[in-house]
Amino acid sequence: MNVQLSPEEYERTLPRKRVAAGVLFFDPEGRVLLVDPVYKPLWEIPGGAVERDESPRAGAAREVKEELGLEWAPGRLLGVDWRGPRPGRSESLAYVFDGGVLSKDRLAEIRLQPEELGAMEFVAVSRIRERLVERLAVRVEACVRAHEQGLTVYLEHGVPV
Repeated sequence: MNVQLSPEEYERTLPRKRVAAGVLFFDPEGRVLLVDPVYKPLWEIPGGAVERDESPRAGAAREVKEELGLEWAPGRLLGVDWRGPRPGRSESLAYVFDGGVLSKDRLAEIRLQPEELGAMEFVAVSRIRERLVERLAVRVEACVRAHEQGLTVYLEHGVPV
């Protein structure tokens, strides 16, 4: 017996994925901006969860405004990283956008939001694994290469496929 589902009923049967959006900002020396969230022990790139009915690009801009107090229009997409489920977490998609090189004037505009961030620092790509969890470090490394090569990369668990 075939049961016809309404569009709303059918949509409820579809899987849900978590979506995040982050930004790679650089200094003139090519170092990457990392931030220290106050609500977790490890450093990250600026960004966070994309909200319901919000595009990844809009989510990246909102997160930059919330965390750094910086009005900013996202640059090109550097990469998308799919991560499968892990204990206690569903699968996810993470979008990484190019923030470009921050001039001294733009850096002076940054106001860390104390409820979000405790610190920020530009870190050489060769040293990001000292600050980031491995899953984020491999994603950032791949997106830095995409930035340098003018590409957009698709990743699974941080690895280009």
